[in-house]
Amino acid sequence: MIQPQAIEDLARRLTDLLPPSARAAQEDVAASFRSVLQSGLTRMNLVSREEFDVQRLVLLRTREKVEALERDVAALAAALGIDREPN
Repeated sequence: MIQPQAIEDLARRLTDLLPPSARAAQEDVAASFRSVLQSGLTRMNLVSREEFDVQRLVLLRTREKVEALERDVAALAAALGIDREPN
């Protein structure tokens, strides 16, 4: 999930870019920016960096296990004299 502080910072930066004539409605515009940013980022179905890193490690371990199993199957096939085609 996106950090609320990151959305707040981005909304503040966007509000700071407004021309002086629009600054009278600054709080309303900032609230609108926050709402649009939150909505847009939610629809993107983003994950946090921490969750991404955890899933990357899970994938790495799974890949290592698959490779080990492939080696085991190849060794068993060789011991049984089975001709296997490589993938």
